[in-house]
Order: sequence, then C-alpha cells, then structure tokens
Amino acid sequence: MKTTLKLFLLALLTSCVSVKKHNAKHEILIAPKKLKQDVDFSYKKLQKLHPNLYWYISKDSLDYKFDSLKNSIRQPLKPNEFYRKLAPVIAQIKEGHLRLVPLEKRLTRKEIKNLEKQKGLLSRYNFVLDGNRIFVKDNAEKIPNMNVGTEILKIKDIPVKDLLESYRPFVNSDGENQTFQKYILARRWPSYFTAEHGILDSVKIEAQYRNEIKTFYLKREKITKTEKKKVENANKKITKSEKGKTKDYNVITKSFNRDLQFPVKDSTVAYMKIKTFSGTYSRKFYRESFETLKKSPAKYLILDIRDNLGGSLAEINNLYSYLVSEKFQFINDIEITSPSAMYQANYFSEFSWFTKPFAVAGYPFYLMGTALSIKKESDRFYLRNNGIFGLKKPKENTYKGKIYVLINGSSFSAASILPSKLKHEKRAFLVGEETGGANDGTVAGRYSTKKLPNSKLYLPIGLMLIQPSIEFTHTKKGVIPDHEIIPTLQEVLAKKDIQLDWVMEKIKEDSSQ
Repeated sequence: MKTTLKLFLLALLTSCVSVKKHNAKHEILIAPKKLKQDVDFSYKKLQKLHPNLYWYISKDSLDYKFDSLKNSIRQPLKPNEFYRKLAPVIAQIKEGHLRLVPLEKRLTRKEIKNLEKQKGLLSRYNFVLDGNRIFVKDNAEKIPNMNVGTEILKIKDIPVKDLLESYRPFVNSDGENQTFQKYILARRWPSYFTAEHGILDSVKIEAQYRNEIKTFYLKREKITKTEKKKVENANKKITKSEKGKTKDYNVITKSFNRDLQFPVKDSTVAYMKIKTFSGTYSRKFYRESFETLKKSPAKYLILDIRDNLGGSLAEINNLYSYLVSEKFQFINDIEITSPSAMYQANYFSEFSWFTKPFAVAGYPFYLMGTALSIKKESDRFYLRNNGIFGLKKPKENTYKGKIYVLINGSSFSAASILPSKLKHEKRAFLVGEETGGANDGTVAGRYSTKKLPNSKLYLPIGLMLIQPSIEFTHTKKGVIPDHEIIPTLQEVLAKKDIQLDWVMEKIKEDSSQ
C-alpha cells in the first residue's frame, strides 16, 4: 500500500514538473536565425507533402511571401509571437484545411479536474459575425446579459473590432471563396482569444442589447451534482427512446447529428438534416431512412447540409449511392506527391492508448496496403480508386424523387464535394449560399503533422488531393447554388429560415401545378 502511494505521488509530481517545464517554453525567446530555420522547414515540408501547393497561389508569389517573412524577422520572438507571423503566410496558400497550430498551455491533472466540474466561459454560446461585429446567436442556458441579438462591443476592454482584425489573417478558405471566413471565424475566435489570454475564470464584457449598453463579468460556474444528474438522465432517456438514432445523439449539442422528418401532413416532402459527416453509425441511418422513404409517398427530398464542415468521404460516397439510379464513380483517383508521403501520415496518433497495441500489430498491413494501392501516371502518383471508391452500383432503395440541397458558406470539405457531384450530374437543385469548400475538390484525407524544430509549433499537412468525378469549373470558387438566398443578420437572429421557406414554397407551387 505504501509503495503504491509513493508511486502515485511520484507520478503526480513528475506530471506537475513536466507541465511546468512545457509551459515555461512558451516564454522563451527564440533567436532570429532559428526562427528562419523554422520558416524554411515549413516550406520544404509543404513542397514535399502537399499534392497541390500552387493551386491557388503561384510558386513565385509564395516564394516571395516566405522570403519576405524571413527578412522581417530581426528580433527574438516567443513561439506564439512567431505563430502570428507565420500563420498568415500559411493562410495565403488558400487551403481551408491547412493551418498552423499555436502552442497551448498544458494543464495539470488537478486543473483538468477542476475545469471538468465547471461550465465553459465563451464556449457556452454560438455567435454570428457581421463584418467586424459579434452577436450572440444562441444562449441555450439563458444566461443574463447575453440575450440572443446582444452585440459584444469589448472583451477585457479590447474592442471587438481589434480582436477580429488580429484573428482574421489566421483563417482562410479554399481558393477565392469569401463565404467561409465569417462562419469559421465565428467558431474559432473564442479559441484564438483563449490561446492569447489563457483559460480565465471570468472575463469583463461590454455589450449592447436593444440600444442599452452594459458592462458585466462572465464567470465560470460550477456544475452542481443535481445539474449533472439531470443532464445524464435526460440524455439517457433520449438516446433510449429514439429508434434508429440511438447512437447518433450528441450530448453536447443536445441534438441528433442526422435526422429524417416529414414536415407536411401528407408526407409528400421529406427533410433530411445532416450536421456532420462523422461516419459514425451513418450506414444504419441511411439504410433505415431510405427504406422509410421508399415506403413513403415522398415526391421531394430536402437534403440540408448547411453548417456541415464535412468529415467522412466514405459516408458521402454511401449517401450518394442512395440518390442516383445508375453506376457511378464518385471521386477521381486520389493524387499524392510521392509514395513516401503516405508513409509519413499520422498513423499511430489516430489511435487511443488502449488500441495502440492493435495499431502496432496492424502497421505492417497498413504499409503493405498503401504500397499496393499506389500507381504512377505521367510522373504523378495516385492511390487507386478501388473498394468503396471504385465504380459503384446504386442502392436498391435509391430515392427517385426530386432533390433540393440546402448549402451555405459553412458547408465545407465533404459537404462541398457532395453537392458538387450532385450539381454536375443534374441530380439536385441547390439553394442557399456558395459553399465554403471548393467546387473542384480539396486537399485533406490523411495528414502528416510536422513539429517545427525550434518554435515547436505544429503544422498538419494534408496528403491527398480529393476531387469529385466531374468536369472541373476551374473558377477557384465554391459550389454555386442554382438559386442564391443569403439571409440578413436580422433574419438569422430571429431564427427565420428563409432558404428552407423558399424551397417549401417552391414545392407547394410545383405540387399545385
């Protein structure tokens, strides 16, 4: 017993020392020479691993930006000060998946346990951006002074305009797209603020609601045992009672990731909302949903992928097979820079400590499978489109009615590839806003995360050029809707869904005719 206690105390002390040592590195100044080495290291790794680095920016232009950055570094900088210089250059590559990651403060076990017992600070809200202004979009817990529609003017006495202008260079989209930034910055600015100012117990806010300006403090609140038990019971009740969706409930958002509804009495219209293509339990959902659709009188299907940031390529490939009646090739062969690139993918980091031994055992098979899948054509390397991405037959329960797809600037990655393919095949009518992801594909899939040798910043690099099997537009833009509808700020805050309303009215007109 004494030995066990000593070992526990030793592990605890070692952990605390390790955390302290790690966090101390954040304050160490790095010499200009070493920072320039990190710039060169970043560019060389991008050139070696990124399969379409000069898609949206010329080599001469990118060379100039990296050279200019090196010339601007004349004084020692802390790691995250260096991040603020390098991250905007990485963003100029204009690949929405590609971004530099700042150093984060490491927490002790005690600090982690304390945070687990507390509610969030800024993370408890959803925000919407209008230029350089931030508004509260959702306040599910009805916290005072943060009503829906409240405009945040200052945080820690810093004007919101200044915060957003300092964070905006860190975000980018695919190509020349301009719709994605406002959505992704609305999601990320709280994390940028936390990275800059640390995890705070409270923060001073100046806000305006209905022409009244208030100054107050947002505070972290402790989660009481009663609250915790109530939430756990509610989640259990929901997940047990919903047939076909049991494994698809998100306890954080308190909603289902995928959902199928029939919004009109005669069930002639079906509405399918997909919040993310997570891949988890998706096959069962689509199998059951399209069985239901086949038995229903639904002549119209509304597929809502707004605010869907993408995810599993296998899931959208499977979903597409329920929407078409003929054999199809969903994506082209995936391009990579070289055979060696795939051997640098983040293989082991994708497994938990519990499953690591299985990952080790399976690694030789991963290497063998990768080697066998690589082919060379005209000095370019590809991964063969076999298995789930080969020529596919449609499902037996394929939906044959008319399809409307709702998209917006926060439809990204896989949620852009799917509507791109549907539009090209003239299988669906797209309504809403230009997608945040590119029409002609993206660089993502598997990643190789590189640690910069001196600043210790992380740079995850996408290894796979994934493109839908279509005739490319070469516009460097997102998927353009067949009918564009962009809601105003007032409509968003008032929860008016004018895009869905337009589709429902259009269906009503078609049905009456």
